[in-house]
Amino acid sequence: MRIDHCFIAVSLALLLFSGCAGVRTAPTPEERQALAPGGKLRVGLYLGNPISAVRDPASGELKGFGIDLGKEFAQRLGVTFEPVVHPSIAALLKTTKSGQWDVSFIGDSPERANVMDFTAPLLEVEFGYLVPNGSSISTLADVDQPGVRIAVQEKGVVDIAASRTLKRATLIRVANLSAGLELLRSGKADVLTAVKPSLFETSHQLPGSRVLDGRFGSTPLAIAVPKGRDPGMTYARRFVENAKSEGLVKAAIEKAGIRGAVVAPAQ
Repeated sequence: MRIDHCFIAVSLALLLFSGCAGVRTAPTPEERQALAPGGKLRVGLYLGNPISAVRDPASGELKGFGIDLGKEFAQRLGVTFEPVVHPSIAALLKTTKSGQWDVSFIGDSPERANVMDFTAPLLEVEFGYLVPNGSSISTLADVDQPGVRIAVQEKGVVDIAASRTLKRATLIRVANLSAGLELLRSGKADVLTAVKPSLFETSHQLPGSRVLDGRFGSTPLAIAVPKGRDPGMTYARRFVENAKSEGLVKAAIEKAGIRGAVVAPAQ
């Protein structure tokens, strides 16, 4: 009986070890070459969103979900992490075909799928509204009214969703969140719309402002890889599922202080 117990214990230990090894499976040379052809993983990021990257005003250090997951992805690939930072999501998208970056953490859409391949979602992100101090707008229904001016970052998934959803309000498209915030601060816009994590981050720059309860949509956030790197997608998809099951995604959300985002279900 004692021998049987020892045998079972050893077997379980081997099983657990093999399971862990499967989680940490090293990429094949083909997968590594496809994802990091220059021997480093260049991660496309855009500023102003903690899901991608924000810059600490005091130290200038970059932080955010995209930074932490990008570093982990590079480490598991066995290459150096290199952030490639853009001022906005629109600026990042313009460089998709230029070969400036290897992977990015962004929302999927039919238009983007023409030039990028996407993994399963890492997390789900809500869309919302930010209003300034003293605004009479207090609910989602108050937003879509004649005369209400809404600043939105052009060409992003929120722009697409807001264009489809809003029937009475007027959209004012801006290059980035900073420009939208200035319109709100100057009174040239009544509402700023974006993904909620960005709105909560932006609200700190406008005292008394508030993010409205509720959401008018959401988007999945995944790893995007420019078209033509098929061997690398196998490893990228494996990394995403491992990152979710191991708690890495949840930990990165909490570290970045992201509100309005949850871990996507396993695929």
